[in-house]
Amino acid sequence: MKLTAACKGVFTIAPTPFLDDDSIDLASIDKLADFYVQSGCTGITVLGVLGEAPKLDASEAREIVLRFIQAAPSLPVVVGVSAPGFAAMRSLARTAMDAGAAGVMIAPPSTLRTDDQIVGYYAQAVEAIGGDVPFCVQDYPLNTSVVMAPSVIRRIVSDNSSCVMVKHEDWPGLEKITTLRKWQADNEMRRISILCGNNGMFLDFETERGADGAMTGYPFPDMLVEMLRLAEAGKRDEAHDLFDAHLPLLRYEQQPGIGLAVRKRVLQRRGLMSSAKLRAPASVLSAKAIEEVDFLLERISRLDARARL
Repeated sequence: MKLTAACKGVFTIAPTPFLDDDSIDLASIDKLADFYVQSGCTGITVLGVLGEAPKLDASEAREIVLRFIQAAPSLPVVVGVSAPGFAAMRSLARTAMDAGAAGVMIAPPSTLRTDDQIVGYYAQAVEAIGGDVPFCVQDYPLNTSVVMAPSVIRRIVSDNSSCVMVKHEDWPGLEKITTLRKWQADNEMRRISILCGNNGMFLDFETERGADGAMTGYPFPDMLVEMLRLAEAGKRDEAHDLFDAHLPLLRYEQQPGIGLAVRKRVLQRRGLMSSAKLRAPASVLSAKAIEEVDFLLERISRLDARARL
């Protein structure tokens, strides 16, 4: 299956599980994949920021991609292929697509400064990986320092037919979604899928602005799936109530530096990973931070039994 502009729902971002000896935990990959399918996720994204991609060598990255594709054959798998150079990007993209990936995700390098440089970069990336590879633009200025105005995204989409999705992580970014969807409605831009990141912090309103769903690593993707279903059914208050119950943990996870450690801690507590190990360099949760995370889970469990661990 290939990534298309019709994609929606929850494309959960999978972590890379490690054993305590730093090796890849293949059994936990299988467990995560089964959970994502059972939770109603519509896709999986691997080798993103949550996947600790820069800490992997090429053979490990390939092994992780292959394992997730094999473990979840019913779900499209998007592979993060961002790299300092196009040779590495091309190699991983072609390997992933040959293995059955649905498409790739590309973030711009932090060296880009002008609109023309951003647009030119994506044209070169498409030339490198091939115009037959569907790709997702990762718009995450808080991480890359590259600011993409809506007009820049429109140019990338117009110039590259293989661009079918934007991972929207601008903040604030609600007006950007509104602008893109207005251009689409006015036939000034072809339709693309818009999936939102930033740990889902604004997903309740992003979907109301026209986003198609989430692409985030929040460790309760099953909650996000339910929230989107409630919203689609017109149960706005119920959707917001469910989302609001998780906001304290969403906010806590959004802290720079420790967010990944928190997510892995929660996934381990949910029984989906055997270890919360991060590869160095990495932040380590203090005993106090662990106590705070467990406290938040207990509070959420009063309203959502999924957090009763």
